[in-house]
Amino acid sequence: MSSWFKRIKQGINTTTSEKKEAPDGLWHKCPNCKKTTTVKDLREHYYVCDKCNYHNRINSAEYFEIIFDNNQYEELFPNIYPKDMLGFQDLKPYGERLKDAQKRSGLKDAMRVGVGKVLGNNLVIACMDFAFIGGSMGSVVGEKIARAIDYCIAHKMPLMVISKSGGARMMESAFSLMQMAKTSAKLTQLASARQPYISMMTDPTTGGVTASYAMLGDLNIAEPNALIGFAGPRVIKETIKKDLPEGFQSAEFLLEHGFLDLIIDRKELKQQLATLLQLFKN
Repeated sequence: MSSWFKRIKQGINTTTSEKKEAPDGLWHKCPNCKKTTTVKDLREHYYVCDKCNYHNRINSAEYFEIIFDNNQYEELFPNIYPKDMLGFQDLKPYGERLKDAQKRSGLKDAMRVGVGKVLGNNLVIACMDFAFIGGSMGSVVGEKIARAIDYCIAHKMPLMVISKSGGARMMESAFSLMQMAKTSAKLTQLASARQPYISMMTDPTTGGVTASYAMLGDLNIAEPNALIGFAGPRVIKETIKKDLPEGFQSAEFLLEHGFLDLIIDRKELKQQLATLLQLFKN
């Protein structure tokens, strides 16, 4: 046996029966500062690290729980399913990829829409789910936003879209890209009906989503340190052949350069939203 492989200290053997392992899902290590905390404590802190304020990625179920009063809301348009209209195939057929994503995530597609109250104020929220194929924007996402806008116009309610996306879904090709024009046109109808639209960008908001509805809010808000942009930093750097500024594409950089109106900490989101909705009413 090689000398480097010899155990120097004795008496540190642990039998298998003596080993104690925490059950899955009990502990969470912050990706930023590496602090370990219980999932229960993390949930009580709105999935934000209490040491470094890192905002962990969460999905629609968690946002609805944080924002809606007593987690009471009605899900709208829950039975819209994606379809493989092109018979697209890369490493595996798109139809199979959809089934796998639905099985793993428990979702039908990358967006859910809910209507409820925020400290007594009516609000429709369309929230993207990164867990479903990277929160990619396909036909279902565009259709749900369109129907949410129709609902807001009919019921005279404000709309909030929470974006978290890698961009357009390449497996749907032009059908996906059409959602950029479709959602932008529908938002014009919402503006004509004089109903407020709040766009909230979370980490990451990129690609065709940024190039369409994410940047068209009456108010464009974001979470701290969210990555927001069209192309990725590496692609831009290779294209322009220059080093990018410090913090490029972060929410703070965009706020400083006029692309955002507000950065709101998740712990203050519900109260701030209620204040904004009251201001829109007045």
